[in-house]
Amino acid sequence: MGKYILWVTIASVVVLLIEILAGRHKGAYRKEDFFVVIGSFVVGRWAMVPLATMLVASVWNFALPGYRGALAGASFWPAFAVLLVVTEFCFYWVHRWAHEAKGSRFPMLWKIHRTHHSGKHMNVVWFFILPTSWVSGLALYLGLVEPALAVTVLLMAWNLVTHSNFRWDDAVRRHRLAGPAFRALEHVFVSPGIHHTHHGYGRDGASYRNYALMLSVFDWAFGTLHIPDGRPWKYGMPGPNAHWLEELAYPLVNFGGRDADKPAERSAAEAGPATA
Repeated sequence: MGKYILWVTIASVVVLLIEILAGRHKGAYRKEDFFVVIGSFVVGRWAMVPLATMLVASVWNFALPGYRGALAGASFWPAFAVLLVVTEFCFYWVHRWAHEAKGSRFPMLWKIHRTHHSGKHMNVVWFFILPTSWVSGLALYLGLVEPALAVTVLLMAWNLVTHSNFRWDDAVRRHRLAGPAFRALEHVFVSPGIHHTHHGYGRDGASYRNYALMLSVFDWAFGTLHIPDGRPWKYGMPGPNAHWLEELAYPLVNFGGRDADKPAERSAAEAGPATA
């Protein structure tokens, strides 16, 4: 299964290079973003991921002693389906809670997650909070190795598609015949448009909607689904960002920067023009 993870990683790099060569990233970054990119990759991937893996393994070993490999004989497809739904359900709620902490009395969870919206990268502490790590860690501990790795690879691949700058879904959504069927499908699965909306503000931008990673049926069920007509007016967050080091390592680093003081609903400043 490791080779599939490698292929998804290679595909991500290829898509990134194509986007850069196509000019899709021109003028999109601040100088500080490059520090966040390097920090996210070096500290996050090389240090925090192994530490998070060891922490998750230790917690489950302590919480469920004697259950190591207890489900090793389970059938692949039922285990895969259950793991996918449970992982997505947990991801939806942790992701939603992170956004709803914005503007609250206890904004820590939002401040840890906000880097993914302002700097387009991940705060290194977020690796310890991501529910996917805890669910997959539990599955591995219980012996569901192949289903857990398959869910991980699927979500990595889906994440690549939904974050890509190439928006093939816009034309499908507007198509006279295919459009209605595609919009119906978007009530179940996350499309690039649905996730791009989550990363934008203004018209067709709503960071307080579309929290699911792959299964938008949870957004639909809990009233947070927004199916866009096109791309959001702007990407990122309105207003100034925190210092790049705080974005990378909050709460380990806190300069008292941007507090994301707006509530989770759309404000007038975020609304943008009436027409795109």
